[in-house]
Amino acid sequence: MSTVYEQLGGDAAINAAVDVFYRKVLADHYVNRFFEGVDMEKQAAKQKGFLTMVTGGPNNYTGKDMREGHKHLVAMGLNDAHVDHILCHLRSTLAELGVAQDLIDTVISVAESTRDDVLDR
Repeated sequence: MSTVYEQLGGDAAINAAVDVFYRKVLADHYVNRFFEGVDMEKQAAKQKGFLTMVTGGPNNYTGKDMREGHKHLVAMGLNDAHVDHILCHLRSTLAELGVAQDLIDTVISVAESTRDDVLDR
């Protein structure tokens, strides 16, 4: 059986998804303040590495763990409503790219499993 990474379309699909995803996030005034001053090229590269790893692709993720990487955002007020917004953007991005619903659900459940670490609780 192939991995979710392979079913999504591998590297090209992950790259496309992350690029579309961050366009949506940065256009969203509810969450874009958390990305002010962030080097988005580096951020996108980290996100691509993370998504590749958690979907079963090659593990080249070198970023911080979720708790450590988001602590400063929690201090800025990051909460469940913001995470919900981010997950909506991820879901709509995958749908827009023609990803099958069962794969979208799998990716969202993996992302959802990081919620408590992201929110440092």
